[in-house]
Amino acid sequence: MPWVLLVAAIATEVVGTLALRASNGYTQLVPSVVTTVAYLVSIVLLAIVLKTLPVGIVYAIWSAVGIALVAVLGKVIFGDPVPPLAAVGMVLIVGGVVLVGFSGAKTH
Repeated sequence: MPWVLLVAAIATEVVGTLALRASNGYTQLVPSVVTTVAYLVSIVLLAIVLKTLPVGIVYAIWSAVGIALVAVLGKVIFGDPVPPLAAVGMVLIVGGVVLVGFSGAKTH
C-alpha cells in the first residue's frame, strides 16, 4: 500500500507543477488553485508513505520520477524544450530510480 500512495504522491506533485506552469505566476485562478491543492495532497501522501518506508528511498523516487515526468509532460503540453543532453540525464535518473527500487528497501 505505501508504494501505491507514493505513486499517487508523485502524480499529484506532477499535476501541481504542471498547473504551476499554467498559472502564469499565480495570476490564473484555476491553475493556481489546482497547484495549491495538488501540492498539499502530495505532501500529505508523502508524509503517510514516510511512516513505513525510508525517507532516503522515498524522496529519491518521489523527486526523480517527478522531475522526469514534468520534463516530458512539459514538452508535450507546453512545448518546453528538452535538449538531447537533458533527455540522456532523465534516462539516467529513471535508471537510478530503478536501481533504488530494487535495492531491497523494507518497510519500518
